[in-house]
Amino acid sequence: MEKINVLVVEDNPLEREALVEVLEGNDYNIIGSADNFKDALAIYIQEKDIDLVIIDVFLGEHPEGILFAETINQLEKPKKPFLFLTSSIDKELFERAKATMPFNYMVKPFNELELLFSISSAMEQFYGQKEAVTSGDKDTIITQDHLYIQKGSSLKKVLLSQIIFIEVEGRYCNIITEKGKFVILISLTKILELLDTSIFSRVNRNTVVNIQKIEEIFMDDRLILLSENYKVTLSDKYKDLLKKALVLK
Repeated sequence: MEKINVLVVEDNPLEREALVEVLEGNDYNIIGSADNFKDALAIYIQEKDIDLVIIDVFLGEHPEGILFAETINQLEKPKKPFLFLTSSIDKELFERAKATMPFNYMVKPFNELELLFSISSAMEQFYGQKEAVTSGDKDTIITQDHLYIQKGSSLKKVLLSQIIFIEVEGRYCNIITEKGKFVILISLTKILELLDTSIFSRVNRNTVVNIQKIEEIFMDDRLILLSENYKVTLSDKYKDLLKKALVLK
């Protein structure tokens, strides 16, 4: 599983160091950091894998953090969720920052638990998958390209293209990927509602496969050979569904 990539925009070296320490200590990846508007914008435009941005309102003596938020909201590049951190209690600045639609506005010094909760909440709200919440300590968010799963106080991400197959076991789903296996509390029916059915197809009552990972199908034996030498059974009920998915592929 991959880590969530965070861009940190903070001009105070000590506060930036403290923020980075908390994020890295909770298994987030700092994909970049900047202490001014120009550098922050350059990183945001160049980096393709940013998942979330944390922005200080004041960069130097001016509220360039708000200008940065206003600017990235106007870019054609896909938007990413962002949070504000500030030591300012100016109401006019707050209203201007609020207009950029951040996912939270936190006053310094930040509280570690509040920060971690805000990150998790921002990811969930931004990707619009509240229905995918699975339990108190394991949240699942599915986007067009990734599956995010909460482990402890941080989120991990898996490329959907790396999923080989998904199998149900009781109330849980085992997600088998190229990088290993993990378990989430969600029904197979629910996860199918969230996945692209032109890529993922049900092959038996308890199993969904990534059709791009199919190596060979033995119709007579009702057996599917997947990448990494995984094998799953194909039931008669889902033969036509699989054929349709393969045609769309």
